[in-house]
Amino acid sequence: METDGTHSRRTFLKAAGATMATVSVAGCTGSPKDTSSGGGDGPSGTLMYSRGARNSTLDIHVTTSGEDVKVTNQIYDKLIDFKPGQNQITGSLAKEYTLDGTTASLTLREGVKFHNGDEFTAQDFEATYRRLTDPEYKHYIGKKNVSAYSNIVFGQIKSVSVVGDYELEIELTKKFAPFFRNLAIFAGGVLPKSEIESGTDFSTTAIGTGPFTLDQYEQNGRQIRLRANENYWNDGPEVSKVIFSTVGENSTRVSQLISGKTHIIDGIDPDGVSRIENNDGVSVQQKVGLNVGYLALNMERMKPFRKKSVRKAMNYAINTKVIVEEIFSGLATQSSQPIPESVMGYNENIDPYPHDPQQAKTLLKEAGHGNGFNMELAVFKNPRPYIPSPIQTAEQVKSDLSAVGINAEISQMSWEPYLEYTQTGKHDACFLGWNTDNGDPDNFYYPLLHPAVESPDGQDWVSFDTDGYQTTNASGWANQEFMSSVEEARSITGSVQEREGLYREAGKLAHDEAPWVFLDHTNVLRGVSNSVSDYNVSAVGGPFLRTVSVE
Repeated sequence: METDGTHSRRTFLKAAGATMATVSVAGCTGSPKDTSSGGGDGPSGTLMYSRGARNSTLDIHVTTSGEDVKVTNQIYDKLIDFKPGQNQITGSLAKEYTLDGTTASLTLREGVKFHNGDEFTAQDFEATYRRLTDPEYKHYIGKKNVSAYSNIVFGQIKSVSVVGDYELEIELTKKFAPFFRNLAIFAGGVLPKSEIESGTDFSTTAIGTGPFTLDQYEQNGRQIRLRANENYWNDGPEVSKVIFSTVGENSTRVSQLISGKTHIIDGIDPDGVSRIENNDGVSVQQKVGLNVGYLALNMERMKPFRKKSVRKAMNYAINTKVIVEEIFSGLATQSSQPIPESVMGYNENIDPYPHDPQQAKTLLKEAGHGNGFNMELAVFKNPRPYIPSPIQTAEQVKSDLSAVGINAEISQMSWEPYLEYTQTGKHDACFLGWNTDNGDPDNFYYPLLHPAVESPDGQDWVSFDTDGYQTTNASGWANQEFMSSVEEARSITGSVQEREGLYREAGKLAHDEAPWVFLDHTNVLRGVSNSVSDYNVSAVGGPFLRTVSVE
């Protein structure tokens, strides 16, 4: 999930559709508060959170915007959630859950109340599911209104059975290992059945079971006020109010943090990091992101890229260490494979390609391109989370390629036309990246490097205009061994070790075959006041504010 470029992320997701997937565990439970002791003084204080863009809606099943989700994640609970600051899932509204083949069984928490006073039951999840999937249901919102994220969460479900008020049985369309991680995505939030069936407008009203309730929603979404849900079933909240404010300029947000006008800010650039680190009373909290940045090599359009030796030469030619350490100011790590280190199946035996222009020249000569070739280098104009300095990065790549005889011409575009350009395969090579939706390796490998169609015999690439082609695969790569490993791994529901082994193999294969130039995994950055306690930066899910306190 990205925090900007709402429409761009929607385009990516629609291309992959409901088949985009994402870790499976069996039988976890959460840790609800002990309500028998009755101690504590209750929530106090106001937490100020400043971000770069406003909310567009509060409807979690319609939105594709990370800005919307920052707010709604405080209001809605899911059956399963991510652990704060970790790439792990845990029970939320479901206290126990198991996946046996295609059948998921969940035991729900009792005594949980919605903000309107209704008690949460299995019927609420069923009504939420029907709102998004059942044309026969009077309150179905229509296929065109259901976001791709909702399709990710609910698209693998064949049926939902209410076994009792606190028991659910969910039948899947096929074996699908990442199902519980999909339920932890924000679109898995549960709405109250009574509000669904009374026609509540969830675009401007939000009624969940979460730690905060909606207090005030400005019509333009620029400022949103939440107040503590003092009947919350889990630990927290610790503050009585949360105010989300929109401050468009990065530098202004930094100034507000330093001056004490806000407590937490996001969207920090390298200059902002330096300013924060040079001031007392504030700090930068960061974590390696669950993302990847890369240069996709279009094998359909560029015949040289159909040769593995040329693709590997591109990796040796480009100095990713300079990109990460100098252009990205050290706020990222070099990539050696499609997934970052904290994702299951990461292969620690794979090192990033070293910068070796001589080896690049040797490989090019062996491939019959000793004199180089001409190519286009497509790049988006504005920063993205995974490539925060795109133009400088493109210029560095152009210079590195020139040193080995490859003439690259930079083509700059705004984001929306850039996506259309790259997803229709008009590029020679293009910079792209990905932020995971659920922290599972499948959510990298399948949408980014699986074509979702079969490749012609004896060919390891397919045309972008092939019917059913998954256009989030910007290289056209279609390696049968890789595809088989990924398909098998997503269907294994009983053995984490077996899945992990398959993804380690897939990572090694992707590295060796080099359909991309592997660039980076950027850090997730937040500026935080020293008056804030117990805030955890999260690379997936969140922000988790229920345990945060303010002095």
